[in-house]
Amino acid sequence: MPATLENAEKVDKSAARVRRMFGEVAPRYDFLNHLLSLNIDRYWRRRAVRKAPPVGGDPVLDLCTGTGDLAIAYHRAGGGRVPVVGADFCHEMLIRGRAKVAKLPSRHTSIEFVEADAMRLPFADERFQIVSVAFGLRNVADTDAGLAEMARVCRPGGKVIVLEFSEPRWRPFRAVYAWYFRNVLPRIGQWLSGNRYDAYRYLPESVGQFPCGEALVERMRAAGLENVTYYPLTLGVATLYVGVK
Repeated sequence: MPATLENAEKVDKSAARVRRMFGEVAPRYDFLNHLLSLNIDRYWRRRAVRKAPPVGGDPVLDLCTGTGDLAIAYHRAGGGRVPVVGADFCHEMLIRGRAKVAKLPSRHTSIEFVEADAMRLPFADERFQIVSVAFGLRNVADTDAGLAEMARVCRPGGKVIVLEFSEPRWRPFRAVYAWYFRNVLPRIGQWLSGNRYDAYRYLPESVGQFPCGEALVERMRAAGLENVTYYPLTLGVATLYVGVK
């Protein structure tokens, strides 16, 4: 079974380690995301955008944006008219995000990439109508500090979106998935990425120690968010959380 919050040795989420791991896997990050999830990760991002679509012209912020998949999804949902900012502290990921945006059909896009730490965002209070993070909050060293920053830069009435891996609850599937997640996925990811820093072993470890369900809902409420709801996706492999500032 996956490690639990109570009995596992704490995962090292130091900025240097996380930045180094993701910098090394950046060249094959998108390929591996789609391969290892059987392309279901695309569906998860579409669900996130449908649950919290952009309204009006206020900007959207996507934290821990990686190569910008969710930022691009919000750009498309806003018809290219809503400014979108993708923020990440891994420079190599942002290079690939900018390259993807440059290939979009429109010559002019409203997507901007910013190199920034999720716990110390360089943005004014109450600037964004939506603040999202997909599969990145568990990599932030201090979950509560990350949520507090997301709430701070979200405008009143705006939404904070968290899309993250979680542990399935249905026991027969949970057992099979746990075996795959801890034994098969890391080997495939490590082999195909050529990564030296155990990024794909870090993945199940970090998921096992990340609060999910009501535990994360309580943390979002503590950050100042209201009407927090969550939606298990694909038998609970991922969970989408939506809160209102």
